[in-house]
Amino acid sequence: MAKKVKVSQLVQHFSLEIISGEDGLKRSITVDDLYRPGLEMAGYFDYHPSERVQLLGKTELTFLSTLSTEERKYRLAQLCHDDTPCIIITRGMEAPAELIEHSNTAQIPVLRSNTATTILFSRITDFLEKKLAPTATIHGVLVDVYGVGMLITGGSGIGKSETALELVKRGHRLVADDAVEIRQTSDNQLHGSAPELIRHLLEIRGLGIINVMTLFGAGAVRNTKRISLVIKLENWQQDKQYDRLGLDEEKTRIIDTDVTLVTVPVRPGRNLAVIIEVAAMNFRLKRMGYNAALQFTNKLTETIAEDADDYD
Repeated sequence: MAKKVKVSQLVQHFSLEIISGEDGLKRSITVDDLYRPGLEMAGYFDYHPSERVQLLGKTELTFLSTLSTEERKYRLAQLCHDDTPCIIITRGMEAPAELIEHSNTAQIPVLRSNTATTILFSRITDFLEKKLAPTATIHGVLVDVYGVGMLITGGSGIGKSETALELVKRGHRLVADDAVEIRQTSDNQLHGSAPELIRHLLEIRGLGIINVMTLFGAGAVRNTKRISLVIKLENWQQDKQYDRLGLDEEKTRIIDTDVTLVTVPVRPGRNLAVIIEVAAMNFRLKRMGYNAALQFTNKLTETIAEDADDYD
């Protein structure tokens, strides 16, 4: 189901003044893009994105004042489209009387802000992107290891929280334990955070719930982090072939984004915290263009080729 933001939420969040069309405050905003109808004020409505929040700044309103009364009425009537959630006037400027009249008839809220147009445009876009972004909640632990956001997943009791505790002790940061709320941005980046109720908390079986920030300080936690790597912990299976070179890069899909997946088998004696640290460092090296597994394979191929030549 598509997410929506009510115009009334926008009014409340940005302390906007309601000039007219108050009956339309329950209208829904469904896209995070805003629009400044410059060409439309000049009479060109062929490709007008009426479903967006419309911003009228100094440029648009000054141009409108140069038009005749009939032209102004006609163009502002077209601007008050049935799909338009609201119209916002910036810089505290006066709303044209024709706009107030049409907005009341069409029940489209006309709002006002004292903020400059470009600044308000940016702030509202950021607000709508966060509110309308696709979200999901995943069972796991999110940690920041050497600047890499790592989502640790696996079955219940596999040791996710204990591994996170060890990582925190080693100087890394906890983002979320147990439930990770994930938001996908417009550029297909995934950002994870913890629900407010369990923020900074870590559940350790046999010990109970601990507050990581209280025990280890503010530097041991962060509120949100971009997810770059998924670590899947699973019990060691004797008959399963695990990747020993690291040439095959697995992917897993979260919402609509593919993320690199590393499967780590768990058995007694394996130091998971160290393995995850190395996975983070190796991931960073790959992003910088260095792939140890690929270099090893290339050198191995060259060596085999040289030995074959010597044999001939």
